[in-house]
Amino acid sequence: MPYYQQTNKEVLSTLKTSEKGLSSKEVKKRLNKYGKNEFGKRSHISTLKILWDQFNDPLIWVLLLAIGVSVLINHFIDAIVILIIVVLDAAFGFFQEFKAEKAIEHLRELRQFRSRVVRDGKEHLIDSSQLVPGDILILEEGDRVPADARVLESIELKVDEASLTGESNPVTKKILPIKKKSIIGDQINMVFAGTSILSGRARVIVTTTGQETELGKIAKEIENIEEETTPLQKKLKEISKWLTIIVVAICIVIFALGALRGFELSEMFLMAISLAVAAIPEGLPAVVTITLALGLRKMLGKNALIRKLKSVETLGSVTVICSDKTGTFPVFINIKHPVPYVFLISPLSKHNCPNKAAC
Repeated sequence: MPYYQQTNKEVLSTLKTSEKGLSSKEVKKRLNKYGKNEFGKRSHISTLKILWDQFNDPLIWVLLLAIGVSVLINHFIDAIVILIIVVLDAAFGFFQEFKAEKAIEHLRELRQFRSRVVRDGKEHLIDSSQLVPGDILILEEGDRVPADARVLESIELKVDEASLTGESNPVTKKILPIKKKSIIGDQINMVFAGTSILSGRARVIVTTTGQETELGKIAKEIENIEEETTPLQKKLKEISKWLTIIVVAICIVIFALGALRGFELSEMFLMAISLAVAAIPEGLPAVVTITLALGLRKMLGKNALIRKLKSVETLGSVTVICSDKTGTFPVFINIKHPVPYVFLISPLSKHNCPNKAAC
């Protein structure tokens, strides 16, 4: 039976605890069994991964090939110039993404907070990551709820659940069990991780922690989403492919015409290679990176933090914003492409979407 359908005594019995809270010995056992009360650790990106991403681009591969060819034909100045451009482009992109990653890490650290808990019959102030199912929590106005919990005692308790349900109005919590099966928004005798106490005071019992909380389940689903290439990356890949094909085709034609007219094969080969190096737009990656960085800086001024530099173009391509009735959780749809790129954060209602075919 779900916790919201149980009485206070049944919840205490199910979680094998009491109004005096758990003992220190029992807490250690449950920490080993359930783990720490935290989630979202997999989202960290290493410094080496950020650096590798700067070179893992088809256009950069073409430029690196051009550097190698330039060295082979003794065009060292061309090779050095292209190499400088590639290094500067990679350094600029790395700096921007590394700074964004550090900002995200800092926000994650700020998210950590302490909770007032009853253990061994006494109140303690502990790190929220040390909470376990069965802990008795004391919640007051201004507190952030650290885990999913069942309300045992409540004095005018009102909770802001907009971060979880999208409902902007405060929810008044009760202590009586709910007999019928209810969705999260109707479980008024439960408080959930990630929500905030607007007013009142309550004593609650922790039912689930970490990734087993309702917010943790959402975080787990988001982390399991496979990373896809952005529209800009697809365009640059397409440009690189056709650029390589066209340049190679022209070089072959030049080489063949020169050979037919009786020129030395070695001379024509060097001419064809030189033409290939000259035709490659080595400044394009730098221009793209600088343009995206300017867009990122502008978005930072609007308090929008973006981890991937190339995602700036994707966000800038959004033409339709669909949201639910509260307007709390937006869903962005890019309809400039044949297949919409959807950043799904909450359930979408077709009634609120101006382009129902895209929704």
